Formats: sequence, structure tokens, C-alpha cells
Amino acid sequence: MNSPISLDASLLRRYDRPGPRYTSYPTAPQFHAAFGAHELRSYAARSNALPGRRPLSLYVHVPFCFSPCFYCGCNRVITRDLSRGERYADDLLEEIELVAPLFDPGREVVQLHLGGGTPNFLGCEPLERLIAGAGRAFRLSDAANRDFSIELDPRSLPEPPAVYAAALARLGFNRASLGVQDFDPDVQRAVNRMQTVEETLDLIDACRDNGFRSINVDLIYGLPGQTPERFRRTLRTVMSARPDRIAVYGYAHLPTLFKAQRRIDPAALPDAAARIELLRLAIDELSGDGYTYIGMDHFALPGDELVQAQEHGGLHRNFMGYTTHADCDLVGIGASAISHIADSYSQNFRELKTWKAALAERRLPLWRGLALTFDDRVRASVIGQLMCQGVIDTEAVQQNHGIDFQAYFADALVQLQPLAGDGLVRVTHGQIAATSLGRLLLRNIAMCFDRYLAAAQPAAGTAPLSRAV
Repeated sequence: MNSPISLDASLLRRYDRPGPRYTSYPTAPQFHAAFGAHELRSYAARSNALPGRRPLSLYVHVPFCFSPCFYCGCNRVITRDLSRGERYADDLLEEIELVAPLFDPGREVVQLHLGGGTPNFLGCEPLERLIAGAGRAFRLSDAANRDFSIELDPRSLPEPPAVYAAALARLGFNRASLGVQDFDPDVQRAVNRMQTVEETLDLIDACRDNGFRSINVDLIYGLPGQTPERFRRTLRTVMSARPDRIAVYGYAHLPTLFKAQRRIDPAALPDAAARIELLRLAIDELSGDGYTYIGMDHFALPGDELVQAQEHGGLHRNFMGYTTHADCDLVGIGASAISHIADSYSQNFRELKTWKAALAERRLPLWRGLALTFDDRVRASVIGQLMCQGVIDTEAVQQNHGIDFQAYFADALVQLQPLAGDGLVRVTHGQIAATSLGRLLLRNIAMCFDRYLAAAQPAAGTAPLSRAV
């Protein structure tokens, strides 16, 4: 989808219904507390026994933020007490000491990502201790092969941009992701995130000057007060900096789930038609400026590794988004962090107090998890192909899992028929492919293969899902 696409507003409104984002399958609501430390150790042992010493990917969650962004749905703690970050770094090192022995010491960590929250809340010294401790516990890959990334808030750097970017580079970081959301002052005031163009572009320049090989910028459409004119200015300002990747997320207004969102006036939110127009604008602007659509709100320059991975069938999707590291086990560290080890998922306690209490007792701070069944694995492979490549190779699915695709997914194929009639998907012998329009609605196509959505009614207390558009 490298050129502007015609969007049928009435069709998009029809498909604008709640659904998972499929950073995993099964999705997190299916995790349960019966999966505990014993199960996690068992799956880590299974992973160690696989041939080839699978590499590892570490995700470290830093929940602290200096102020609340009203749109945010992340697990975060609002504080200006920097000593909490210093203590949290010590707690992370304790968890690393508990988790690292589960894995063969010869397994290499090729990817490390710090997310949040605001990872730069930690400051340079705690961050240096954290990376040094991770290097003692795990085998970190050399500079040529590593993919070390960090999410940055340009408003709250512990040092001037040039100094801080240089410090990150010395620690091995070579990728950065900057939150922007929108540069319009009225929109920023409505969501409590005042951020200047200058401080953002200065940080991008500083990262590039210090050898970072990839810069990502996050934007959000559907925020209060957004108009096509205002959002166009933001898009063009961001594109002028030529970041390697741009993510354009649809705002999910779920005030019953996220308390901070209750500060947003729902009357100021764009309606469904306006949201669709903002999405159309983003696609036209980015495609017209040479960005390639990856899928699920993500765009990248043609030479980016994500584009190359997609072209060669090596793109992968996990809780960090799209990645080129499909062959890694993901190890989550920190409050609420999620791991994907062998055929299992596991998640740490979300509440900081509970997570810290487990560490104080020298216990893995595991809250819940899931051991994947055969059916889970089959459907995960199908949904993963769709979300990453936009195409399901039905012949490969049959061969890899020993099933008759037509018979196994008979119900899903029936559900796909109206989507095919609306031009979202083409079903042919050996292949199910999303069209250019369908690639905007990959979640809707994937939902046809989701056995858990097909179950009766959601359990009481189940978190609501964001809308597809």
C-alpha cells in the first residue's frame, strides 16, 4: 500500500467494532493464575532443549512517568521522586538474577527494549547499573548484532539531548522511539501533554549524531480537538525529520478501564466519520512521502529492516510491536511485563507493590500465564502470518501442522465470506490475502480465526477491547 487508497467511509464504519490488537494469540485476557513459576521453569527448560540455542529478547518495563497523559492506557506510576527509579533499577536487577538462571548461559540476547511508562525516568546512573547487571546475568550480543532500543519522552530527559543520547550510545542503545502523539497546542492541552517541536527534533538529531540506526515516532489519531488541518501539520512536521518508522495509532477511549481518560471530554473527541478522515489523511500523507505501510498502524521507509523482513517473510509481531526477531524467546522483566517462552505466555504482577513483595521473598513475580494448546499454536501461526505479511499460506499451514485447512477452519472461512464480498480479502487455492483495503482492517480479518471470540459471552470483568478503526 505505497500509494493513496480509496476508503469507503460507510464500510469502515461497519467494521469499526471492538477487537484485539493481536500482539499475541491467545490474547492476554485468556491468561490465568493456574500458570505459575513451576510451569514457567518447565517451558524455559523446553526452550533450552530446542536445537540451535535460540536467541533471547529482553523487554524491561519502567512504569514511572512525571505527569499523566490523559489518553494513556499503559501500566504506569505518576511520580517526580527520582529515588523511586533508583530503587526500581535495583529491583529489576533482583528479578534478572532470578530469571537468568532459567536459560542456558550460551543463549545470546540479541534484542533489548526498555518500555514504559517513561524509561528515561531512570536517569543515566541507574540505567548504567541496569545494563551492566543484565550483561553479567545474560550473554549480550556484540555491538554489530545487537538491537537495543528505548522509548524516550523528549520532555523529561535527565541530561541535554546531545549528552543523553551519547550516554545511551555508550551503553549500547542503537534505536529510539519517541512519543509525540500530536504537536497541536490545543490537542496537547486536552490530553495534558505539552511538547514542543524543537525539543523533539533536537532529540532525533542527537540520536542520529550518536550513531542510532533507527528512530521511531509515535502519533495518535482520534484525540480530542484533532482536525484534518491540525493533524496534517503534525504529520508533515514529523515527516520533515524523516524518522525511519512512524506509528499512527487510533486512540482507544476506555474511561471505565483507564482512570486518566475520564479527564477527556468525550464531546471533544472526533466522531467515527472524523476518525476515518484522520486515518485517510495519515495514509495519504505517509504513502505520498514514500513510507511503506507495514500493518496495524505502522509505516517505515523502504530501506528499513521491518520492510525488508516483511518482503522476505521474516516479520514477527509481539508485545513490543513489529520486530525482525521471529526466532527469539521474549523474556519480560519488571512490573506487568509479559514473556513468550517456547509455547507459553506469562505475565508479571501489574501492581508495583505486589511485584516487589515477590522479589523480596526471592520468588519469580509471576501473576498469570498460559500454556498453548495445539489449536492455539495453529491459530497463532495463521493470525501471525496475516498480521505480519497480510497473507495466509494455507498450504504451508497444512504441512506445518498436519491439518486439512478447509476442514479445520470451516467456520472461519464462512465468517470470511462477507469480508471477501466487501473487498477486504481474497480467498484462493492455497492462499488467503488481505487486499489493500483489508490491510487497514487486519484485526477484523484475524478475528474470524479467533476461537476465543467465537465463545459465548465474555467473562465478567473482562477488559473492553479497542475499536478497529
